[in-house]
Amino acid sequence: MLRDVGTTPFWRQKMYTIHALMDINNDGVVSWDDFVIIADRFVNLGHLSPKQQKEFRAALKMVWEQQWGTEHPYNMVTMEQYIANITHVRNDRSLKKKAHLFLPYLFKAVDKDKSGEISVEEFKLFFQCLGLDEEEAIKSFNAIDTNGDGFLSIKEFVKTGREFFLTEDESRPSKHFWGPLFH
Repeated sequence: MLRDVGTTPFWRQKMYTIHALMDINNDGVVSWDDFVIIADRFVNLGHLSPKQQKEFRAALKMVWEQQWGTEHPYNMVTMEQYIANITHVRNDRSLKKKAHLFLPYLFKAVDKDKSGEISVEEFKLFFQCLGLDEEEAIKSFNAIDTNGDGFLSIKEFVKTGREFFLTEDESRPSKHFWGPLFH
């Protein structure tokens, strides 16, 4: 039996996790202000060049505008709106390609030594910016470092980050990318 993509309880749980991570002030909605706070956390690590900072903010702005409209303080995205929108993006080829353009910038922001790979110590910075626990970062890193070399390349990072949004397969390591799933 075929089902609509994005309707499994597991996939919805993953989307709830992302929404909760983005809801910085825990008011049940994600606003442009929440998005800016998250962006600032990554930029303030100091590892992005001024040009990369500008490109990162532009990528986030584009994602926000394409998915939720204007950057207005009263433009707030509820959990159900978020799930409906991500389902639409996931099923629209052109939107799906653009929806995760910010992921390389997250990688570059935490690649402290600019080696082109991130270690578990650098991955902890990723979780720190998301407001997540360092111990969870270690667990997540170990789960998504599928080749076991102790590093994530930008390709591995972006692929796993995108896959989190796209797969409903509970066995995929990408389920750990954004930390423990909220219940």
